[in-house]
Amino acid sequence: MSTPAMRVDAHQHYWDPARYSYPWMVGEVMDPVRRAFMPDDLLPSLRTANIDGTVLVQTLSSVHETLEFLELAAATDSVHGVVGWVDLTSPTVGDDLDALLEGPFGRWLVGIRHQVHDESDPDWLGRDDVRRGLAAVQRRGLTYDLLVRARELPAATDTVRQFPELQFVLDHIAKPRIVDGQDDPWMRRMPALAAEPNVSVKLSGMVTEADWASWTPDDLRPFVDHVVGWFGPDRLMFGSDWPVCLLAGTYEEVVGGLTATLMPTSPNEIAQIFGGNAQRVYRLDNASGRSGG
Repeated sequence: MSTPAMRVDAHQHYWDPARYSYPWMVGEVMDPVRRAFMPDDLLPSLRTANIDGTVLVQTLSSVHETLEFLELAAATDSVHGVVGWVDLTSPTVGDDLDALLEGPFGRWLVGIRHQVHDESDPDWLGRDDVRRGLAAVQRRGLTYDLLVRARELPAATDTVRQFPELQFVLDHIAKPRIVDGQDDPWMRRMPALAAEPNVSVKLSGMVTEADWASWTPDDLRPFVDHVVGWFGPDRLMFGSDWPVCLLAGTYEEVVGGLTATLMPTSPNEIAQIFGGNAQRVYRLDNASGRSGG
């Protein structure tokens, strides 16, 4: 008998507004998620959806948060890896990465991310200091998560081309305007990024780009179809974006909605999208033994 494939949620968060101020958590629309969300809150949904593990992703430009997430991962069976944050523009970025990796919980660090779409400069990824930081990430065998919208896709594509040995992961399919039913700049710019083989993409964050109150899988399907066509099943991974997703639906609705948009898809491809690809891309089975350079 073959062992069932591990199911992985490649994108979820924890936070506590009583301890940290989150710049993106503004306005009354965020009130439903303006409270602490921790592992015990997510566990029932993981069990219901038969998800074996997750990748915990940074929410702040804070090394301190990353350190806490690494410690939390070591103490939480469901967290299989952490995508953290360092200041890529810092002249000490290499030392900063080494301090995280060589710390007591460093083996849980699988990647780095920055909220690029919040930068005023659409070409932020092309800056010399940012590129030096990405080179440091590459040398340490970590991935880099791209958090961009259509505006930043040209800079993201050029950056990916400059680092063919660095594994990039595009978050939230670059946040197209699903609520409008189309996003022409996204349609024009995504194929060039998808043509680069060192980029995978998370089928995540889509329900909050749709109409929060009335979205259905039919609203997501055209965008998912494009992404599947551009990237292929072996570069796709499921991410819930929990608890952000709760603004538009339950965890189970997000899983069900994505599953519906992917049909018909072979069982093997579904297994890869819902786990196998994340295990491979983030190297979740051997998130230890890295060295600097």
